[in-house]
Amino acid sequence: MSTQTRKAIRPSALAMALLAIYAPAQAADVDEVTEQSKPESTVSAGFGYITDDNQRFGQYTNLRDQGGYGLLDLNLVNRNDDTVTWITFDGRNLGLDNRELRFEHTRQGDWGYFLDFSQTPRYEPYTVNTAVTGIGTPNLTIPTASTAGSDVQLKTKREAIGLGANKYFLDHFDVQVRYRSEQKDGARLFARGTPGAFEFAPEPINSTTRQLEATLGYTGKQLQLSGGYYGTLYDNHNTALNFTGGAAGLATFTPIALPPGNQSHQLFLTGGYSFTPTTRGTFKLAYAEAIQNDAFITGVNVPLAPGIGNDLGGRVDTTLAQVGLTARPLPKLSLLANLRYENRDDKTPVLRYNTLAGPTSTFNGDNEPRSIKTTAGKVEATYRLPADLRLTGGIDYEEKERNASPVRIVSHRDTTDETSYRAELRRSMSETITGAVSYIRSNRGGSDFLNTVLNDGTAGSNLIAPITLADRERDKVRLMVNWTPIEALNLQLMADSARDDYSARTDLDLGPRSGEAENVSLDTSYVFSEAWQVTAWISRNDNRVEQASRTSGAQLWAAALRNMGDTFGLGLRSRPTSKLELGVDLQQSRILDEFRQTAISGAAIGSPPDITTRLTSVKLFAQYVLQKNAGVRLNYAYERWQSDDWTWTTWTYTDGTRVFQDPTQKVHFIGIS
Repeated sequence: MSTQTRKAIRPSALAMALLAIYAPAQAADVDEVTEQSKPESTVSAGFGYITDDNQRFGQYTNLRDQGGYGLLDLNLVNRNDDTVTWITFDGRNLGLDNRELRFEHTRQGDWGYFLDFSQTPRYEPYTVNTAVTGIGTPNLTIPTASTAGSDVQLKTKREAIGLGANKYFLDHFDVQVRYRSEQKDGARLFARGTPGAFEFAPEPINSTTRQLEATLGYTGKQLQLSGGYYGTLYDNHNTALNFTGGAAGLATFTPIALPPGNQSHQLFLTGGYSFTPTTRGTFKLAYAEAIQNDAFITGVNVPLAPGIGNDLGGRVDTTLAQVGLTARPLPKLSLLANLRYENRDDKTPVLRYNTLAGPTSTFNGDNEPRSIKTTAGKVEATYRLPADLRLTGGIDYEEKERNASPVRIVSHRDTTDETSYRAELRRSMSETITGAVSYIRSNRGGSDFLNTVLNDGTAGSNLIAPITLADRERDKVRLMVNWTPIEALNLQLMADSARDDYSARTDLDLGPRSGEAENVSLDTSYVFSEAWQVTAWISRNDNRVEQASRTSGAQLWAAALRNMGDTFGLGLRSRPTSKLELGVDLQQSRILDEFRQTAISGAAIGSPPDITTRLTSVKLFAQYVLQKNAGVRLNYAYERWQSDDWTWTTWTYTDGTRVFQDPTQKVHFIGIS
């Protein structure tokens, strides 16, 4: 199992894994030749039962409420040997809310088309108790004082329809067309107000996203090309959120604009050319235009300067050019080089939208364009040394140029550049063990920092270098070992450690100071016999950062932040008889978040409590073959989610709304199909 699946707790992982119960029983003694040459159609139907209401287990499947659920999967396949055409119809999770359907008709090496449908729910994993009405619509009514309410379930649902076709012609050419339309509806967490006075204002969701892609490809002996068009269109059917009632001090916070519609269009061309059997070049060219010109909402209580117009006139043009070369000039030497240029040019007109900025304001009322120009390059060489050693060395370089606003609340620098040096030594120490150790040294710097500036031109107070712009030195070491001491046993070890050192802009050493990251994982598998196999893994991820800041009253304070995750897993598969298959999967995860705040000078400050989240899951299945084309499968699953997350525990909106979650959630699932 890869380490990616174990790095963090995913509340829906077990629910998604349980859908494997739909897999039909396989006939154990079907003739192998017939099984490989004849397509099979399968249908799996059953019934599942959830023992407890929950917020996390069924977040993306609607397996949230205690009770029964239908389970239905199907895969229908038909092949016409005379015309070499296939017709397939797939249906997954048809008894649940995250269902998928796909119809496909193809002729091998000639043409094909498909039509599919998918539905994905997402339930907010919190309980909302509120007296706000109109939720899910653009018109909300908020109590004028703190009022007890009733529980409301916030959720969204995506329904997508896709279709596409492809055609091969003239031996070397192919064309593909893909279209997808997604409708999203529901409501999600949102609020209006100012610090100390926030009112619950759930955002209504009613939008359509369309995507279109058309590609023409050419495949020759030496040259391969692929070019075409990719476009998106986002349409938000709710343009503004309107309010009735609420606190008197927030009466001007209506209407509030919702995300505007936008569109993007891209033309691209990619390709590769084999100059010789050992030398190949690649390239990619693309030009994209993103546009946002939805009309401004009316009735806003903020005066606008003359000449603003009716819409933003937003436009961002992106130009991309990339080339690469790989070569093997000598039998023992391999070379690689890449060069990439991207210019994200924000052409949105800069106008003064807000006329309320005073002399000491940290803004001047202008919108701020965000243009970024990135140039990146990479060179790498690998040489085979004696004693089965392979040495790899490389240099990576990246430079980013950014625009700057004349009035800044955060420190800024126009350019950052980072150079990384890499070295790796890999060796096959024997037929059973392979190891590699690598080292990366990175150094990020850039142009001089631009201090924060107030609207009257005087210097601001924030001298902190943002973490993404701060000077940084990084050292990273990685070790990988793959060991197969005997044919039945395999062990894989991966460990890396990184250290970051940030340079401060002032003698107060404000901003990010240092960072650390450590990742260790061990995977193993053992085959006792053809009937018994076991897998196990354990991993730890530990990330830390230390930083310092100061309050508006000039009090200095520091924070040592830490995120640590531990995961352990065990899997067992057994086939004690030709008709019976058994499986067990166990997993336990723990994530710890620490916030260590201390005063450097001035009065003592409090530190927020730690947050610990745990997930324990157990999955069992038994599958029995009744006859060659029929079987029965029994599944059991247990999940326990526990967290002492304090962030919502004591939070109450000024209108009386509370948002909280059950700190301990456990559920049993039983299914038969």
